[in-house]
Amino acid sequence: MNISATDRQKDESPAVPAPKSPMGLVEIDSGRLTPLQWIERRMLSRPLIGPIAVLVLALIVFSIVSPNFGTLQNFSLILQQVQVIAMLGIAQTLVILTAGIDLSVASIMLLAQVVMGKLAVAVGLPVELALVLGILVGVACGAVNGLIVTRLNIPPFIATLGTLSIFYALNLFISDGESVPYAEVPPLFNWLGQGFQVFGTTFTFGQLLTILMFVLFAYILRSTAWGMHIYAVGDNLEAARLSGIRVNRVLMSVYIVAGLIIGVTAWLLIGRIGSISPTAGASYNLASITAVVIGGTSLFGGRGRIMGTLLGAVIVGVFSSGLSLAGFDNLWQEFTIGLLIIGAVAVDQRLRKIGR
Repeated sequence: MNISATDRQKDESPAVPAPKSPMGLVEIDSGRLTPLQWIERRMLSRPLIGPIAVLVLALIVFSIVSPNFGTLQNFSLILQQVQVIAMLGIAQTLVILTAGIDLSVASIMLLAQVVMGKLAVAVGLPVELALVLGILVGVACGAVNGLIVTRLNIPPFIATLGTLSIFYALNLFISDGESVPYAEVPPLFNWLGQGFQVFGTTFTFGQLLTILMFVLFAYILRSTAWGMHIYAVGDNLEAARLSGIRVNRVLMSVYIVAGLIIGVTAWLLIGRIGSISPTAGASYNLASITAVVIGGTSLFGGRGRIMGTLLGAVIVGVFSSGLSLAGFDNLWQEFTIGLLIIGAVAVDQRLRKIGR
């Protein structure tokens, strides 16, 4: 059988690979995708879709179950309950985006607020100076975490597990295990707990600060070189290093900025509870991680949105409030949050496989 030169050239020509999207995924004709595949690819390119869907569904269900749930007043109460966790979640998100984790966020927060109280109440320093020094304690603790991770090459989980105990012990030592009651707390420390009226509903300056911080860091992560470097380091550390990114400098800056955010959160905590306690919020480590995970940020780094963390914190608050108003015990609230965490991680694992 005779084969023409044209046919031979066609047979010997290399196969053309399927086109890829900017995210590295092979593009598939949308007409060939099943509904599940279509949803998965939308969630991969738009990480906020999942948290938004869960939040909207929860709001609808709980508004039907409990008439008092859907009020503006209840929404304000939910924001008050989750604002501290949400702020810690900003710091936690920065670290997790670099494929790390920070187990010491609550201990740093407690240490910072105790230093504020000790300097202002016991030592007698000007309140403004005590506030700034307390926030700088958070920065210093973040720098310590960064040095341990970058200089000693200790994995973030182990490094911050160790500093969790160290910072918490320092907190108890400085405070002597005693709280500063509301009557002795300087008014400036409680300012973030003060409120203002919106349509007859009270919102606090702490809630406003929390929202502004999320807007600020959403912009930073999406529109600055530093933000892009954070994603690059978390996605592939070696590739980031080979591309010229100074990985250790990025990691160090992330922990320092996280410490700064935690220091500000210490001020927010005082305004939230009205006093300075060496134990209040000690369990917020896992709560901050929960907000990040439910918000769609990958625990493996390199993927997620800071606004997802806000959604994650609000989702936790919505389920806690909704189940409480519906008459369920606290144990069912914990059970539901556990299911949400497992579900979020399972979805993340599935999306990572698709992303490959």
